[in-house]
Amino acid sequence: MEARLFAYLSYADAPAALDWLRKVGFEVVSRQDGPDDTVVHAEVRMGEAVVMVASSDADYQKPPLIGWSTGHGLYLLVDDVDGFHNRAVAAGGTSVIKPEDTAWGSRRTRVLDPQGQEWSAGSYEPGARW
Repeated sequence: MEARLFAYLSYADAPAALDWLRKVGFEVVSRQDGPDDTVVHAEVRMGEAVVMVASSDADYQKPPLIGWSTGHGLYLLVDDVDGFHNRAVAAGGTSVIKPEDTAWGSRRTRVLDPQGQEWSAGSYEPGARW
């Protein structure tokens, strides 16, 4: 069976989230606005990574940062880990793990976007055949 995975995120302020995503390197490829400055559905792309974004339909609570994680997040395979981190922080994100080399031979970073969504980025490719 063939399968492909696409993430979706809802935000209290989806237009602001889309602006942040654009500033870190995503391109907004589709956007359907609703009433009262809401986003019914949007899609952003960075290379082959695609994320769907919409305005929250309820008062969802994001888990707090405990140590270095909220317990879940998204991971981007990127060519320029440091550049991603710098753009994310310059756009209003919070640095959680500054760019670093890992013991397993990759480079990584982690930030929270301005609305608390955890984003990790690195040079390690999950699922790559060894």
